[in-house]
Amino acid sequence: MAKYLIGMDFGTGGGKTCIIDENADVLAYSFQEYPIYVDHPGWSEHDAERYWKLACETIQDCVRKSGIDPKDVVGIGVSSAQPCLVMVDKETNPINRAYNLMDRRATNEVQWLRDNIGTDKIFEVSGNRIEDHPTMVNLMWEKNNRPEDFGRIWKALTIDGFVRLRMTGKAAMNYSTGGFWGIAYNIVKKEYDPEIMERIGIPVEMMPDMYACEEIVGELTQKAARETGLVPGIPVCAGQVDCNAAWVGGGATEPGDTQINLGTGGILGIVNNNLDFSDLLLNDPYTTNSCNDYITIAAIVGGGQVLRFLRDSVCQLETAAARLTPNLDVYDYMNIEAEQAPAGCEGLVALPYLMGERTPLWDVYARGAFFGLSLHHTKGHMIRAMMEGAAFALYQNYEVMQYKGIKINLPIVLNEGGAKSKLWRRILTDLFNVPTAFLENRVGAPFGDAILAGVSVGVFKDFSITKEKRKFSDYMEPDQKQHELYMDYYGLFKKLYVHVKDDFHEMAALVKKYGVTK
Repeated sequence: MAKYLIGMDFGTGGGKTCIIDENADVLAYSFQEYPIYVDHPGWSEHDAERYWKLACETIQDCVRKSGIDPKDVVGIGVSSAQPCLVMVDKETNPINRAYNLMDRRATNEVQWLRDNIGTDKIFEVSGNRIEDHPTMVNLMWEKNNRPEDFGRIWKALTIDGFVRLRMTGKAAMNYSTGGFWGIAYNIVKKEYDPEIMERIGIPVEMMPDMYACEEIVGELTQKAARETGLVPGIPVCAGQVDCNAAWVGGGATEPGDTQINLGTGGILGIVNNNLDFSDLLLNDPYTTNSCNDYITIAAIVGGGQVLRFLRDSVCQLETAAARLTPNLDVYDYMNIEAEQAPAGCEGLVALPYLMGERTPLWDVYARGAFFGLSLHHTKGHMIRAMMEGAAFALYQNYEVMQYKGIKINLPIVLNEGGAKSKLWRRILTDLFNVPTAFLENRVGAPFGDAILAGVSVGVFKDFSITKEKRKFSDYMEPDQKQHELYMDYYGLFKKLYVHVKDDFHEMAALVKKYGVTK
């Protein structure tokens, strides 16, 4: 009998599903976008019911495309972008919209935690900072601002946890998302700190059960089988955070393996077994050995999202052209324009902080800006400047990793999303001044989820098959002259943020005073 595995990932901008066989070959892939709601300054939300609707539709699409018999599906793995929050009542209905990783509303709660718990204590327990607005910070906001709704919460879940709940009826969370739960979750002991939980007023009973990534948490229910077009009884594993899923799928299985994703956000990750965590970066248990190994993560908010913003704001012509040319999408046209601008964009530098910034700045008030804009600049200059700005933001994290002495295996592998842009890969290669390789068979996170499902049910003995299956299509060496140019512009990029940091805070106060007109 054939054996097939389903992997699903839910990002900030949309969700993806794939089906693979027992040789780890991808048979089908499906993607859908969903809207991001930013109705209030600092808020960023999704309609949680869209997650389940997307899950059902993309699974059905993949089954149809692959032509497999649903009876032959033997495992399902799910991941999602972190931090996030889906609150549900006892009937598993969502309470309010879901939070996604760009939400930064809980600034008062962060300040309370600094004053009453202390950043050192929180870092000692969680291995991470509070500025990332982890799940527990957002739960505190709900308790303080919507107490009646907070009282209705049965379980607080991640996005992937919500989908697993709909699939299995079990409220579960995996170790690899625990690092983004934050505050009272002990990243090393894999348990909640009772003293901190009591002080922040969140009952432990509201938390989902914890599992290692490869553990089976339940089976597909009769109801979920009907809605997805599958059969009941399929094992569903505990899953993983989305960046881990992408890196597992790209063959990052050993300490030192390094990859970059340019999804909605930009993510740089290095696998390691080091407990000397950096408080400037994110630290998280890693899928391949979630009880003992970790991943050091640089996470910038402005990855592919900066191009999505430009697409929606100023690239209507490119969008219309893409509708007429099935072999070119809107981002292909945007890349063609950006390629006309030289490195450094002839004196145009972009700060890509459209919704604040995560590592290493940790500034919820930071916003985007163009510096040096002149009449000789074109739309292509602006697109390339945003690409370079996102690359500068990632490089600032890379410098921290180098300072910490974290082992880095080369080449750096460029994986999902905007990494398909050859121009963006060239910018990163020259700026980082290291060889890079582009993953050819880059299905990304859902592929890593399907692999995890395969390990969970015994189809694969371990994760090494991903290194065997990966193929590189574009190996790049850095151009030293371009590197020197980028380092000059990078120095200016860093100074610009320092110069306007306080102005971002003043602007936030004005927005709060006068509001945003929708």
